[in-house]
Amino acid sequence: MIPEGWASVPLSQIASSSIVYGIVQAGPHVVGGIPYLKSSNVGGKIDVDTLQCTSPDIHAQYCRSVVRPGDIVISLRGNTGATSIVPSSLIEANLTQGTARISVGEDFDHNFIHQQIAGPAVQRQINAATKGSTFVEITLEDLRKVKVCTPRRKSEQRRIAEILSTWDRAIATVEALIANALAQKQALMQSLLTGKKRLPGFTTVWINTSLDQVAKVLVSNVDKKSAAAEQSVRLCNYMDVYRSDQITANMDFMVATATTDQVRKFGLRVGDVLITKDSETPEDIAIPAYVASTTPDLVCGYHLAIIRPKKGIDGQFLKYFFEHPHTRYFFATRANGATRFGLTIDAITTAPITLPAHDEQRRIAEVIAAAEQEIERLKPIEAALRQEKSALMQQLLTGKRRVIVGLESGPSQQTPLTLV
Repeated sequence: MIPEGWASVPLSQIASSSIVYGIVQAGPHVVGGIPYLKSSNVGGKIDVDTLQCTSPDIHAQYCRSVVRPGDIVISLRGNTGATSIVPSSLIEANLTQGTARISVGEDFDHNFIHQQIAGPAVQRQINAATKGSTFVEITLEDLRKVKVCTPRRKSEQRRIAEILSTWDRAIATVEALIANALAQKQALMQSLLTGKKRLPGFTTVWINTSLDQVAKVLVSNVDKKSAAAEQSVRLCNYMDVYRSDQITANMDFMVATATTDQVRKFGLRVGDVLITKDSETPEDIAIPAYVASTTPDLVCGYHLAIIRPKKGIDGQFLKYFFEHPHTRYFFATRANGATRFGLTIDAITTAPITLPAHDEQRRIAEVIAAAEQEIERLKPIEAALRQEKSALMQQLLTGKRRVIVGLESGPSQQTPLTLV
């Protein structure tokens, strides 16, 4: 049901000119040329510094797909339906064929239309119109038919966009803090895990050895099936490790069964490091997680390996060793397979490692963990802001709640809304 004072308008009528796609062939990257946007550049804020450039001649040939600041760019394939607003810093640019330009007409606020296209109602329409199996895309004809529910008053459109943009800015701020903390963690790993930089008070020589000399490697064979004759366990699975820096006892693990011998052999201990032994891509091989707390019934699942530190070896240090780019490359190049990749025990145990004495290992791990903890502190804040914005979009973009034009609002204040 369309609210009073609102209308359902196809994108073809919202655009001030025809919705068009971009350059068929952008040609080779030209340093100092004219930037162009491709599908992978679209979605969120456009990173102007990473855009490739085409020649001025090719740019001139495709003047119909030139974009200007304020235009909405939408992905037609791949990440279909992803949108971005062309920033004011991108004075002149073009598009590739996998993207389209929507120049919003005078009766509409481009920020509001962008929020609506990114919202669930329009995205459902785009997904329904997307065709293909291995190569999915939406045609311009179908995109032009997509309808947007919008207030007739531009001032109301603008106010809704302002409120939602406040949440966007808050989310972007937290994202930047996460990115900074991640960069700090990477820099610390690069300098401290290689011995290029020593922490104060440590001077002993580091030793070169292999992983089998510093840890016991156990490849789990515990699957997700349950058998009446076996004991009930909580199973730490592939995605638990892939998505987490730490494994803790209070995580939501699946319930399965295992034999007494499997529980004894693959039961998790504090200080263990779990890694992904198998994956669909080499880059996802040997992703680590540190076991910070456990329970007697918590067992390592299939497609994972336990790296159990020997005496004098710090588990957290080993976890960061697996995250180091050199280690990531080592395991990626030793993963066997075509459509699915995996590590043999030999490939894991023979991995070279250089490490200091135990006290320095522990201190290095503590320093890196501080940066990691800042990331983990910020992630729930980002998630909460996204959830708040999503709930607000459901109300504002449908007209279920109407805004009072002229009042201020933000995440730290109650949003001034009145029910229609």
